[in-house]
Amino acid sequence: MPARRSAGLLVYRMREGAVEVFLVHPGGPFWARKDEGAWSVPKGEQMEDEEALVTAQREFAEETGMTVSGPYTPLAPVRQAGGKIVQAFAVPGDFDATLIRSNTFTMEYPPRSGRLRTFPEVDRAGWFSLDAAAVKILAGQRPLLSELASLIEGDKA
Repeated sequence: MPARRSAGLLVYRMREGAVEVFLVHPGGPFWARKDEGAWSVPKGEQMEDEEALVTAQREFAEETGMTVSGPYTPLAPVRQAGGKIVQAFAVPGDFDATLIRSNTFTMEYPPRSGRLRTFPEVDRAGWFSLDAAAVKILAGQRPLLSELASLIEGDKA
């Protein structure tokens, strides 16, 4: 069985000469008390015949209620701990992270209670320096930050 694939956008901006990246925190009870190593690039499952960039743009809009324009730079795919492969695209952008509006999902909670509850797919978002983001982001996505830093350094040369 092939590995599940996701695609997302790693949005970045320059602040006082330093790079900041936009990350989201997953909603729902499992992630409620997790912070370090829990944040992610906004991303979602790539359908079988769908281009990764189309998936990334759709998922960004669904999880944040916002859109960003290119140019989009594909980053090397990374494999997360569960085996999912994530294709991310670096893209410059700037907006107020407190204004996100996420889609929702419904699940039985508490488990085996018979009660369905609705949660936001993303419960908060923020801009982080590369160093802070390296602590916040899922371990499997850290290489995306390193590649972005290399790309930006290359652009300065």
